[in-house]
Amino acid sequence: MKNQGDFEQVMLPHLDAAYNLARWLVRDTSIAEDVVQDAYERACKYFGSFRGGEGRPWLLQIVHNAAYSTLKAQRQRMEVSLSSRMRAGDADDVDLDIPDSSPGPEATLAQRQDLAALDDALNALPVEWRECLILREVETLSYKEIARIMDVPIGTVMSRLARARQVLQRGGDRKRSVPKNVNPIGPAGAHKFTDTRQ
Repeated sequence: MKNQGDFEQVMLPHLDAAYNLARWLVRDTSIAEDVVQDAYERACKYFGSFRGGEGRPWLLQIVHNAAYSTLKAQRQRMEVSLSSRMRAGDADDVDLDIPDSSPGPEATLAQRQDLAALDDALNALPVEWRECLILREVETLSYKEIARIMDVPIGTVMSRLARARQVLQRGGDRKRSVPKNVNPIGPAGAHKFTDTRQ
């Protein structure tokens, strides 16, 4: 039987990856924290069913499920509540407080514009494409692991990655390349969890 110490040893090292995926899926840092907490509670509850091996894909699948459950609940609340208004776009609220490591203000401005353009490009991707891209490029998971997390065939993962990369490479043409039912995601904030027990 697995104990709490085993759970902490296997799952806690993946807290940052869990948060990053949740943040990119739900678009809100506080909701992402709630999703991660829910996912870790589920992971702890069902840790007995974990068959060993790499814990990160197993945990990220739970985060994926928790995030999509949260998104579904949000959509249902939005549909029911006629008085709630849709948020215009999180891109206007981007806080790019970048430390000045450049030689001058022109370089800092160019760096901010590049980061804003990257955020805009990622925000324009459909959530499924963005999730594949984050899992592959940021979390460096294999196609097989991504397919298992997203519960889709490997060919679908490869297709979504190819389309996402193609849209990002086109840059300015992405509005014509991305379907109209896009779910934008807010900017990625640097967020690190620390273990306060030490």
